[in-house]
Amino acid sequence: MAARVALLLTALPAAILHAQTTVSAGALTLTVSAAGAITALREATTGTNYLATDTTAPLLTVVSAGKRYAPSAMRAAQGATGTTLTLQYAPIGVNVAVLVRTRPTHLTLEIIRATPVSAIDAVIWGPYPTTVSKTIGEIIGVVRDDRVAVGLQVLNVKTLGGDLPNREGSTWARGIAAKAMPWGSVLQAYAINRDRARTVDAWGGNFADMPVAALAGETVVGSAIALFACTEPATLDLLERIELAEHLPHPTIDGVWFRKSPLFERSYLISSFGEADVDEMIAYTTRAGLVSLYHEGPFKSWGHFVLDERQFPTGRVGMRTAVEKAHAAGLHLGVHTLTNFINTNDPYVTPVPDPRLSVTGRSTLVRDIDAQQHEIEVQSPMFFDEQKNNVLHTVMIGTELVQYRTVTTTRPFLLLDCQRGAFGTTASAHRAGAVAGKLLDHSYKVFFPNVAMQREVAGNLAAFLNETGVDHIDFDGHEGGLASGEGDYAVTLFADDVLRQTRHDLINGTSISKTFYWHIGSYYNWGEPWYGGFKESMQQYRIDNQALFDRNFMPHMLGWYLLTEKTTLAEMEWMLARAAGYRAGFAMVARPKALRANPLTPALLDAIREWERARTQHAFTSAQEARLKDPRSEFHLETTGDGQWNLYEYAMSAVFARDKIERQPGEPTHTAWTFDQPWADQRLQFRATVVGTTVVGNTVVGTTVVGSAGAVRNITLHLDNYATVSLPLTLSVGESLACDGTTTVHVYDATGKPKAAFTLPQLPPMLARGPHTITMDSDFDGETPPRIEWQLKGLSSVQPVRATK
Repeated sequence: MAARVALLLTALPAAILHAQTTVSAGALTLTVSAAGAITALREATTGTNYLATDTTAPLLTVVSAGKRYAPSAMRAAQGATGTTLTLQYAPIGVNVAVLVRTRPTHLTLEIIRATPVSAIDAVIWGPYPTTVSKTIGEIIGVVRDDRVAVGLQVLNVKTLGGDLPNREGSTWARGIAAKAMPWGSVLQAYAINRDRARTVDAWGGNFADMPVAALAGETVVGSAIALFACTEPATLDLLERIELAEHLPHPTIDGVWFRKSPLFERSYLISSFGEADVDEMIAYTTRAGLVSLYHEGPFKSWGHFVLDERQFPTGRVGMRTAVEKAHAAGLHLGVHTLTNFINTNDPYVTPVPDPRLSVTGRSTLVRDIDAQQHEIEVQSPMFFDEQKNNVLHTVMIGTELVQYRTVTTTRPFLLLDCQRGAFGTTASAHRAGAVAGKLLDHSYKVFFPNVAMQREVAGNLAAFLNETGVDHIDFDGHEGGLASGEGDYAVTLFADDVLRQTRHDLINGTSISKTFYWHIGSYYNWGEPWYGGFKESMQQYRIDNQALFDRNFMPHMLGWYLLTEKTTLAEMEWMLARAAGYRAGFAMVARPKALRANPLTPALLDAIREWERARTQHAFTSAQEARLKDPRSEFHLETTGDGQWNLYEYAMSAVFARDKIERQPGEPTHTAWTFDQPWADQRLQFRATVVGTTVVGNTVVGTTVVGSAGAVRNITLHLDNYATVSLPLTLSVGESLACDGTTTVHVYDATGKPKAAFTLPQLPPMLARGPHTITMDSDFDGETPPRIEWQLKGLSSVQPVRATK
């Protein structure tokens, strides 16, 4: 639809118009009343007004002295570049001019004047209430139903998605640019006046009353948003057009927008390697069919990004060579860092600390001190008395860093047990009145920059990427931007600075999600492997993330998984089946030592490759994908030809439970069950887990209590009174075992990590279709003996699958 502007009350002079104003662009028609409130958000194809009319909708809310003000009046003036809406806020004497421009696909709204800007704490675009409620894209600021999408896009770093959450301007929520409401939803964005000194409760409230210096010229002027409406299927295409029209970050891979690239939702390998073994790791990555080899930590220090010479003895030249080798193999090569975290051995800290290191607060010295003094008197204990978020206990006085144990709570306020010249700085004499700044630190034993220094650190990272050609990074620890006191603005600014200064395509992810970053990031890969095995390590969290990705046009990713020297093919395929079900990529952490030690490494890498091929070539039907999502199901994929596979699906029986039962002397202690095997004839397969129980009277009630006392020993299974499987093992509460019809029985600890393996003297017996009698015997330990729960597993179907893409 051609852009059009209809201004009502035409009896007034042409240049200055009053009463309501209607502006249209693309499929959106926006109407604003003479009081500065939106009265219509209309989508052209349906003709429906999607504005929720039972609540207010200010075009722009002004925050002044901590209070919120809606416009009291509005004047409209049409000019050569668009329509200027001048909003008046009579109670505080503020005027804000918003320039509305029409584009072929959307409207842009930008603050071009604000007077007096010094009276403004912040501005909030909206919130704009809509009746759309089915899909709320909280990160990208787009709400959808089956027919239409209505959206708000922030157009620069200073404009943050959401309703001003606090003085810092930060939130731990995944996104607040759109929110569900009783009437439907709201769209919202805000900007803070940073051109004045202020105090904030920084890092989400962890550092109270932190002073933040003014950023000269960084007012609310220039804050800008885009508003649009479209049919729901056209949403992603329209978002791309807005990115291009507004010169937003638009990262591409080989000339293709990442969200439409073949690398979207693709998996990668994380490992440690150096110049000596990069060829080996490239071979592993290539065999697994993954798109990138990502180094989990090549740096000796963050800040200046100094490479560890033990891995890269020729420094960046060696890293550049590794990148060239990866590219020659058709791979990307990545490195891991923690955004703006600064190690204590980095040149920003030692031997002369940078005065731009972030401080939580300052005081002054009461008396002169010499270079040996171990008690230092300060005017106030504030900031130095922080206990919870104070890891390194470090103050900066001039060019010296001093570590202290604690500060006294009454006068004189003394920093006690001071370690002078900490972190390789020089102990010096200081005069009374010298400033002592408490450095902001973290449990990783690092410091952080203020926002000006952070921009330099971002430039350092971009320079490293440009010099080496590394084309894959994660902004892990992205929340480190909060250390400047500038909230989510600084978080987004770091990524934007890096991307704009990097001279080649850059795949990147983040540890947190922010609205503007949506235009920068390639993926969001949340879920860590350190807490348990494949099935237990944050699995529900990983699955829950997939709905968030759907709502926000983000690639499906399942997080990181850890391949160890004991990882089995069944465990690997359990994870790969979930990835296929959700059409999700993942990161496989596989270090050289584990890959060399695991005898199944070739089979594991081949399984990754074939499952990834089938997943990315859309070989599975929607019905199969639904079953692949079920964490109770197990699958095996076998290649039968080019783009063709057999999918073997396994089913589990009901849970059988055995408890310790007191019997008369000589009476058998086993537990017996009948089982009607519904599958084809196959060897016996089973799973068993030991769980803690709570006993009330003679009734067992309760479920797993990982870590409670008790164990099960000497488990024996008898099949139809003719075949016996003996397991001379001891399983503590929470531990489990699995047998997949081979002579190997795998044992797992209480977190699901592989613990040991036991070899049966012969293959398990055949289990024919039909009824069977199965008995189990075992010994129990513990004052409250645990329970052993087990299930039979069987191959239920074999289904051919074929690539469709």
